[in-house]
Amino acid sequence: MKKILVANRGEIAIRVMKTARKMGVKTVAVYSTADRNAPHVKFADEAVWIGEAPSSQSYLLGSKIIEAAKSLNADAIHPGYGFLSENADFAEEVEGNNLIFIGPKSKAIKIMGSKLAAKEAVKTYNIPMVPGIDEAITDIEKAKQAATIIGFPVLIKASAGGGGKGMRVVESDADFESQMNRAISEAVAAFGDGSVFIEKYVASPRHIEIQVMADSHGNILYLFERECSIQRRHQKVVEEAPSAILTPELRKKMGEAAVLVAKSCDYLGAGTVEFLLDEKNNFYFLEMNTRLQVEHPVTELITGIDLVELQIRVARGEALTIKQEDLKIKGHALELRVYAEDPLNDFLPSVGHLDVYQLPVGEGIRVDNGFEQGMDVPIYYDPMLAKLITYGQTRDEAIQLMIKAIGDYHVEGVQTTLPFGKFVFEHEAFCSGKFDTHFVKKYYNADVLKKQINKEAEIAALVALKQYFEDQKIIRLPN
Repeated sequence: MKKILVANRGEIAIRVMKTARKMGVKTVAVYSTADRNAPHVKFADEAVWIGEAPSSQSYLLGSKIIEAAKSLNADAIHPGYGFLSENADFAEEVEGNNLIFIGPKSKAIKIMGSKLAAKEAVKTYNIPMVPGIDEAITDIEKAKQAATIIGFPVLIKASAGGGGKGMRVVESDADFESQMNRAISEAVAAFGDGSVFIEKYVASPRHIEIQVMADSHGNILYLFERECSIQRRHQKVVEEAPSAILTPELRKKMGEAAVLVAKSCDYLGAGTVEFLLDEKNNFYFLEMNTRLQVEHPVTELITGIDLVELQIRVARGEALTIKQEDLKIKGHALELRVYAEDPLNDFLPSVGHLDVYQLPVGEGIRVDNGFEQGMDVPIYYDPMLAKLITYGQTRDEAIQLMIKAIGDYHVEGVQTTLPFGKFVFEHEAFCSGKFDTHFVKKYYNADVLKKQINKEAEIAALVALKQYFEDQKIIRLPN
């Protein structure tokens, strides 16, 4: 494998290219009109324009990307995450054009891409699952009967879904019909498929995921867990590894269950098995993400393993040389997704010009970044600017370093999730480790953050004023 085309943009494109460069592999960037001067384009060895700004006219054009790879003699395509990364047809088309798809085979993507098919596949291995119905459903009356049998509260979930779309929590029989209609229409709009399934709503869950890696020689490893319970709109904002609440016994149990999930679909490469953990530490299979996750850096830091390098080696047909017993957790890592969103205005995207964009640096600080000062944040794509990651010997050390790093991260021109991150990392519930997926709902509101920001601004002004008077005294001193 001498040349890889990275079918993505922003920080994840650069992240993949850095490892490829380290391995002596050339890289090709693809870009839309909006990204023509983006850092990932400059970082690659070669770059090719693939279309206009909207992703439907550029980053989602699988055939055009494959043609670009062939014309520049690339051997493989790395899809990153998002866009075409979990598109089974794209993976199949890549292979059909004698290129290597750095990811699982299309069959595994297909099975795990449908929540119902995934549940069917893992059933054989007795993986614990949340009680619910085992079929896709669009009939409201039938769904209502099923919900009554399962018992309220229930969760209505789009079968083809992700990112919180087509998802509704229903507390009682009276709300069921309206919420079902909303879930179906959201699912149709987002995925072109209105089928949903219904399961018992786990009231205070933790969201724990296990990183797996599988080669083509029958070896499957689990690289421990990531805690992803801090979410807004069912999407992760803060992640950490390891989880503050898993015992070694539970970690092993969940890790072995994740390996069986990978086995159930003949998995290849890097993947993530997601579980819900209830207040009694019972875990339930949720889904499998058949790609590299946004939050993979926290796993890399606690294991010392470059997951992208393993992806490339596995795609080349190499066997994994690490054994499960060789893997050990060392230290603690945290990640904050730095989105161009306004946490004071319901996390709405905040597009604009990056007048100031300065990253924190220092030991234990890693920033996977896709932007630079002077750039515009485009409206066409996910508004994530970067991922801020800190690593310490202990959880407390990683938290303190994160708070400092947030303070040293300077952005002007757009609103970001940095103040929200500071709120989370300073919050007693997070610091104690006693939190669940309802953290935002329970503890956060814009007014609390506004007060915090105003108080900090007031303190900064008083410090500046004190310094001004001190300076004046020095100036007035006689020679």
